[in-house]
Amino acid sequence: MSEYKGIQGYTVRSIDQEPTKAFPGGAANTGQVWYSPNGNFYLQKNLGVNGTWTTVNSMNTARNSLAGAGTQTSALAFGGNTPPFTAATEKYDGTNWTSVNSMNTARDDLAGCGTQTSALAFGGLIGPPNVRQSATEKYDGTNWTSVNSMNTARDSLAGAGTQTSALAFGGFTPPVTTATEKYDGTNWTSVNNMNTARTSLAGAGTQTAGLAFGGFLPPQTAATEKYDGTNWTSVNNMNTARTNLAGAGTQTSALAFGGVNPPTTRLSSTEKYDGTNWTTVNSMNTARSSLAGAGTQTSALAFGGLIGPPIVRQSATEQWDLNVYSNKITIT
Repeated sequence: MSEYKGIQGYTVRSIDQEPTKAFPGGAANTGQVWYSPNGNFYLQKNLGVNGTWTTVNSMNTARNSLAGAGTQTSALAFGGNTPPFTAATEKYDGTNWTSVNSMNTARDDLAGCGTQTSALAFGGLIGPPNVRQSATEKYDGTNWTSVNSMNTARDSLAGAGTQTSALAFGGFTPPVTTATEKYDGTNWTSVNNMNTARTSLAGAGTQTAGLAFGGFLPPQTAATEKYDGTNWTSVNNMNTARTNLAGAGTQTSALAFGGVNPPTTRLSSTEKYDGTNWTTVNSMNTARSSLAGAGTQTSALAFGGLIGPPIVRQSATEQWDLNVYSNKITIT
């Protein structure tokens, strides 16, 4: 009988805690089996440069045009359209979604940023009748509190950064706008505009290193811009022009997923950005638009949105993993 070392070239190794994703040694040790202090065995897989989307537990409330914040294992979903407009908020612990205290203002087509316990919500639509919002709320992990509003009321905008250092850009006022504002934890200040006016775009990064991509001019666009804290610069476009998409990550390591290529083609396609170029990688399991995202380029979460036609609102959630991932296994 062959031994594991003879097959793999290395022995079963021990680790001092239960793992969640990557093990020591990285992707080079694909196929490595690890033994945990609780007596569990784990297998290290290499998902490759194209990554994988996995369907996980759904949100409690199906909705579109919502906002998201946080990470893959500690996410926050808020606002959207059920219909009607909703203030519903849910948190995700890596396994299940739990309904928590709602926002003060029910709205859709809003933007968000921050973490699960320190999030910021801004802009959007309330109604009927539809009224564009400059209203801003902060979340402390338990309650939402209304704070100072943006200078420009708008919907279908994008956001980046943290609760105390946020960036808001683009959207519809009307008309479609390039307006950009930064938030310091107390006040919003208008700063230099984007180069390309657009609505229903996605954002990633921080207040001083932001990324804007996709959206609707009209028509739909693949345009990408980076922000250095002062100015916006146009950089290489995405491969697929799209609007009503979601994003995650940083300025130099971003992920774009979902969206719609009008008039009705909803997309599952995913692209990653390395600071210079966009590369098409593995698609989501469900093609959808008007969804939200959270996390990083290597460990993201997609939730909510629209599928169709016929149009159906979604509670479906998918997690994205790039490169190394660990699976718990049973050895008999």
